[in-house]
Amino acid sequence: MTVWDILLIIVSCLLIVIIILQESKEDASSAFTGEKSELFANKKQRGIELWISWVTTGLSIAFFTFAIIAAFIVERLN
Repeated sequence: MTVWDILLIIVSCLLIVIIILQESKEDASSAFTGEKSELFANKKQRGIELWISWVTTGLSIAFFTFAIIAAFIVERLN
């Protein structure tokens, strides 16, 4: 395993954890009744929600970058 593989595993685990921490946008009761509530549809993210959103975006970019590096660049170096 190379350093890129280890970084990819670490970023993958962090991405899974941060996605699990995110709040669901849908209400569970609307799944059973079939109705769609528009009351909070345009609610802006604040505080921890905004921070989690930024971290998720950063980790996603890092994941794809490390995946491309591990797939193409490292294979050609060997």
